[in-house]
Amino acid sequence: MEICAPFAGIVRYHVAEGDTVDAGAPVATVEATKLESPVVSPAPGIVSRVLVPDFSTVAGGDRLAEIGERP
Repeated sequence: MEICAPFAGIVRYHVAEGDTVDAGAPVATVEATKLESPVVSPAPGIVSRVLVPDFSTVAGGDRLAEIGERP
């Protein structure tokens, strides 16, 4: 499953590739002027790819990470 930015801002990750996440676990935070939004995993899985570097500027809808199924 793909994890996308909710709006334009700067992304800060809370996970790394290979980490296991539960449903609702924070994957990243996107920050804009005085506004922070957590980006959470909709289902349990393993972070298979982080698609942009930490502290990068992203646009709303940009793909941030991919989470695969647990084996």
